[in-house]
Amino acid sequence: MSFCKWVSFVLIIHFLNSSQISSSSSSSLTSNGFSQIPPKFLTLAKRDDFFDWMVGIRRRIHENPELGYEEVETSRLVRTELEKMGVSYKYPVAVTGVIGYVGTGQAPFVALRADMDALAMQEMVEWEHKSKVPGKMHACGHDAHTTMLLGAAKLLKEHQDELQGTVILVFQPAEEGGGGAKKIVEAGVLKEVSAIFGLHVTNQLSLGQVSSREGPLLAGSGFFEAKISGKGGHAALPQHAIDPILAASNVIVSLQHLVSREADPLDSQVVTVAKFEGGGAFNVIPDSVTIGGTFRAFSTKSFTQLKKRIEQVITRQASVHMCNATVDFLKEEKPFFPPTVNDKDLHMFFKNVSGDMLGTQNYVEMQPLMGSEDFSFYQEAMPGHFSFVGMQNEAHSPMASPHSPYFEVNEDLLPYGASLHASMATRYLLDLKTSSPNKSYQKDEL
Repeated sequence: MSFCKWVSFVLIIHFLNSSQISSSSSSSLTSNGFSQIPPKFLTLAKRDDFFDWMVGIRRRIHENPELGYEEVETSRLVRTELEKMGVSYKYPVAVTGVIGYVGTGQAPFVALRADMDALAMQEMVEWEHKSKVPGKMHACGHDAHTTMLLGAAKLLKEHQDELQGTVILVFQPAEEGGGGAKKIVEAGVLKEVSAIFGLHVTNQLSLGQVSSREGPLLAGSGFFEAKISGKGGHAALPQHAIDPILAASNVIVSLQHLVSREADPLDSQVVTVAKFEGGGAFNVIPDSVTIGGTFRAFSTKSFTQLKKRIEQVITRQASVHMCNATVDFLKEEKPFFPPTVNDKDLHMFFKNVSGDMLGTQNYVEMQPLMGSEDFSFYQEAMPGHFSFVGMQNEAHSPMASPHSPYFEVNEDLLPYGASLHASMATRYLLDLKTSSPNKSYQKDEL
């Protein structure tokens, strides 16, 4: 072999070895340190094939919305996709819920949660993948939440060998008032979980931004319904009737005083009457009226006081007008949601992970919001953290808010949610391993 050929041969071997080393390093999430895990996951989730797969799933779910505890087809889709990935799962949990498992099958355990249910409302957005079910719509982004968690499952499964524990995937039914999270906790499938994370899409943040806060984030909430009964009669002869509409109107006005005149102005509370049903003719005073609404507070003490006073005001104001009233707080079908309170350490962890992925400038500190989330049931049972992922496209007009019939999802956010889920789970397990390398876990298998 000539000298030139020998030199060429050596250079080729060196190049091949370098390429193999480079390829091996790029496939490892931790090759350049823990801080590189989030941006690597985001790059993977933005691949054309990966993105198109997520968009397809989200649109299939959106076309076939299902209400709480009726998510039969949605959970079937979830199970089918998990099976394709080779991800094991339990089903049914909490009626229609699915619990998936990725990792070693042993402790430590960290959980990721997505809700699957839709809302009972008619979609008004005209597009190719509009809801096919009259009177039902994904108007709060749960179709995107489910899709992003499936995306996270795929990312985690592709890097399963690097997980230092087990990630539990919680596909939860019935967040919209049904308390599906409570049933998941009661099912006992999260007993050994060290922490749980949840995400929600928002049109209040730009694409690529996230928001949350330490401590109280969302209010506790409850619902009430009252029947106010009087005596029906002719509208032209009110003296012969007992008017429940007048009684109900005074009840509604008096309920507003609970916040404006009884609550501490620095202790946020809300009482809203959003339902009023009574009468069917212009000239007939009805026998009864039904009203209903919601109440919110950030502390258990304030919440309990509101509940007590709502019942007192309704029954006593009705009696002033010679009517009778009964109040139902609907605890069986719409259980009270506790306040959503983020764990201090998990919030710092979230800021670190999201900062590594998006840059610290894209974290927005959130003010407490009077909305509610049954994610709070998880936080009562274990440390938990809830956050919001932005999807507003600055080049387009402002997007409609959740629970609007014109609500839309900017599908460009799907890679952000999937990779953020996967990053938090992976980093959390690695951090536990690093901080407690010799810790022995009890009951450490599924």
